[in-house]
Amino acid sequence: MFDSPLSASAYEVLEVDPATDDETLRKAYRLRLRQTHPDTGGDAVQFVQVQRAWELVGTPEARAAYDRGHGFGEAAAPEFGPSTGSAGWRAPARPADTRPKARSYGQPGGWRRERYLDLIREWVGRGVTVDDPYDPALVRTAPRELRRMLADALAEEATARVVSDLGMGYTVWHDVAAPVRGGGGDDKVDHIVLSPSGLYAVLSEDFGGPVGVRRGEITGDGVDGTPVADLLARTRVVARSAGVRFGGAIVVLPDDDLVQAVTPLGKVRGVPVVLVARGALANVLRQGVPGARSIGGNEIFDVRTRLQRAVRFV
Repeated sequence: MFDSPLSASAYEVLEVDPATDDETLRKAYRLRLRQTHPDTGGDAVQFVQVQRAWELVGTPEARAAYDRGHGFGEAAAPEFGPSTGSAGWRAPARPADTRPKARSYGQPGGWRRERYLDLIREWVGRGVTVDDPYDPALVRTAPRELRRMLADALAEEATARVVSDLGMGYTVWHDVAAPVRGGGGDDKVDHIVLSPSGLYAVLSEDFGGPVGVRRGEITGDGVDGTPVADLLARTRVVARSAGVRFGGAIVVLPDDDLVQAVTPLGKVRGVPVVLVARGALANVLRQGVPGARSIGGNEIFDVRTRLQRAVRFV
């Protein structure tokens, strides 16, 4: 909520102009509380959003901090390695945490970040200097497809941080090329995670709001196309190329966008699929996707070797 390029800003939730004075802002907050309170016929979700918006801009100090960042304003890319063929992404250093990290290859969110930077400058127009392509004021005025591209890049980077902290027993490949016949330019699997609980294809998404499920597919106002079916089609491409068998597929979404933190879809086209709130991802990867086949021993080394030989990055 509020930390996605696709989400409404705190000012939009309170229905005021960002430049409004503090007293007008306070009056708008009280009005929106009355309008959205469940006891007066309002919507409970909107009521919570109004309260959260006030937490972000209700004091001069909080408002100044929010205006500087809007949650995603400091969306500088994470540290990437020198090439996509090596351990290409490293989580930000944490002085007090010396635990070994997962083996990581490729650049999480890198493809979409590059596309976003190119397209945002193209959208602004030639000859116009873009001092900060992540400026919230600029991002929120951009077309939805550009905001969605940045939102997905941030989602992929957030998933990469979660997997990185799981430790050396895990291996992950990011932005893996998976060209599908008739597919678009972003034919890729966001993450492939090899763990003792199984081999998983992982899709990181941010649709900008709550989602539901119908007949094994994700539904919602911000959902375009068939993300689960597309993920499985790309997973099959990688499986054939590497000669490996995936145990399941995981779709990772922002915590606020799922009613249940873990929502199994059952087997879709023969593959166990689960929707997971990002906060629950680490536990799912440790315990395994329901119905997925666990692997261990020499099989892990064999699968890792096959993927290392076959994986290509976008």
